Formats: sequence, C-alpha cells, structure tokens
Amino acid sequence: MGLTSDKVLALVVLSAVLLFAGTVWSWPRLARGGPLVVAGRIAVLTATQVAVLASVGLGANQAFGFYASWADLFGRESGQGVVADHDAGAGSLEVVGTRRVNVPGGARPQIGGRLQEVRVVGRRTHLASPAYVYLPPEYFQPRYRTRAFPAAVVLTGYPGTAAALVKGLHYPQTAHALAASGRMRPMILVMMRPTVAPPRDTECVDVPGGPRTESFFAEDLPEAVSRHYRVAGGARGWGVVGDSTGGYCALKLAIHHPRTYAAGAGLSPYYRPPRDATTGDLFHGDGQLRDDADLFRYLERHPAPDTSLLVSTSRHGEDNYRETLRFVDLVAAKQPTRISSIVLDSGGHNFNTWRREIPATLEWLSRRLDGR
Repeated sequence: MGLTSDKVLALVVLSAVLLFAGTVWSWPRLARGGPLVVAGRIAVLTATQVAVLASVGLGANQAFGFYASWADLFGRESGQGVVADHDAGAGSLEVVGTRRVNVPGGARPQIGGRLQEVRVVGRRTHLASPAYVYLPPEYFQPRYRTRAFPAAVVLTGYPGTAAALVKGLHYPQTAHALAASGRMRPMILVMMRPTVAPPRDTECVDVPGGPRTESFFAEDLPEAVSRHYRVAGGARGWGVVGDSTGGYCALKLAIHHPRTYAAGAGLSPYYRPPRDATTGDLFHGDGQLRDDADLFRYLERHPAPDTSLLVSTSRHGEDNYRETLRFVDLVAAKQPTRISSIVLDSGGHNFNTWRREIPATLEWLSRRLDGR
C-alpha cells in the first residue's frame, strides 16, 4: 500500500485508537513495580505515541502532499526523469489513466469533465514527468467540438505531488464551479510538480550540464500538450500558476518567456532561488544565469516583458510580505508588464491559504487568456 493510500492512513489511525484503548485498559496491571512491568509501561506508551504521531504525519501528508511515495519519504527516489532515447523527434504525451472529477454528475464527461493522468516526455530536453490534465465538460460537448481551449500549467511547491493539486488544493473542482457559474471561461489545467528531476529541486533552472528544467516548461510541455489536446495557439492561449516554489517558477516562466505564457500567477512566491541541500549548485559559476534567475535583477536589467503577473501574500503569516510589495512597485513601473496582487490580512504558507486565493487567481487568469 502506498504512502498516500487512504487504507494506510485508516490502518494507522485504527492502530493508534486500539493502542490507546489497550493502554488505558491495561494500566492498572502496569502500575505495579518490577523491571518487567516498567518495561511494559515504556513499550505501550512508546507504541501508542508512535502510532499517534504516524497518524498525524500521514494525515498531514495527505492534506499537503509533501511526499508521493515511501521512496520519496526516505530519500530513496533516484530516478532523474531523463529518458534513454535521444532522438531529436522523441517527444510525447501518453495518457496512462482516466478518472472522474469529484463534482455532481462527474461520472459523465459532458457534465463533470475528465481528469487524465499523463506522462510527458520532452522533445528537446528529454526530461519526463507525470502530470494530471483536467479537461472541462465543454471539451466533450458536441457544440464545442471544434473549439480550442486556453490552458494553464499548475505547479506545486517542493517537494509536492501532482495529486495534491487535485486532492488538497481542488483545482479541477474549483475550475468546474467557476466555469459553471460564468466566473471564468472553460480552461484546460495541466497539473504537475516543478521537480522534473527528482529528488533534486532545480528551481526551474536550465542547470549547466544538468536538467534543463526551464526549457522543459517553456518549450517541451506546451508543445506536447498542444499536440495531444485542443489548446488555443499563441501566448494568449497559455498561462501558468503555482504556489511557493511553483509560484516562483510561474513568475519566472511568464517573465522569461512572454511569447509562451501570457500570464503567470505566484501564490506565496519567492523571487530568487535558494541554494541548499535540495538544490545543490544550480549555476556552476555562470553569473548571467544566476542573475537571470533573480527576478528583481532580471527586471532591472532587461526590457520589460509583455506579460501579466499576479502575486499573493499575507500581512501576517507570510515571510514574503515586504519583498512582494517591493516586487509590485518594481513591476508597476515597467511597461508593458502588468501586475496584480492578492493581499490577505492573515494566512500562512499552507494549503488553507492557497485555497482561499485559487478562485480569484483562476478568474484573473481566465480574463487574460483567449480560446479559439
């Protein structure tokens, strides 16, 4: 059973309840003296606490999507996301599974849309990554059979999982409800994590001699998706949104590649990549690459891109508040770049905060993208 399995969580919670009840029931016997009885007390208390902590940890992982598997949890994820075939024409999107969207009437695609689990292989970068693609109900309705839809890439934080965007942040359900109420146009969502070379956090950088993550998202991913689905062409057909690390990547992609992404939204983003044990050396002495990855420096030293940006923060609870205000001031003085913001009174760096911001973000994104 997988780390994110509901059965695993239920089993651990049941174990914690039984151990707690057993400890209470057996405590009169364990209250006696003697080394064996003391050892018994230590054993039952330890077992109960381990079970309770495991329940809390598994529940938090289910809610926030920190780790996708046992191998991911224990640092044994070793796949680098690079395929062996280096043929220049080898780029693809393969559908590996289809499921209903958790909305009323979701069993019928014409009513609930469809959620497809896919695997994307980059034609240029040869990076491979899993993703979920949400297709709105209109995609399956006869009157829209020739319609091309706008698309948005939706990115998690690090380490994150694509499934967390569905189960924890409810992107498909939110998009479905907003479109049904007329608050946003029907849109294809491509949901994935920015970590396309796990376990390394590449921060959407084309690492010298390493994974070309920025090129994967700027070129390979839109190309593969457009070949497989009815996606509107041109920059006005594509947007990108993400939280935390994904928020930084979303802003960076829209700023660096305005001809690909007409809009980028960062929820609780930061504005320059960190260097730590998860990233390693991303730049290998390339000062230009390092400066370009710093969004403040990039905007100060390059012509303003023709794109729309959205950033979010909280006055209390977010570490990026002051830097976000500084970023807004910088971009507001740059034309033709456009900047918008969501500022909450309070909210931490977590799913609950982002769920409060996602509806307004999708509406904002919808107004800046076109279908055909």
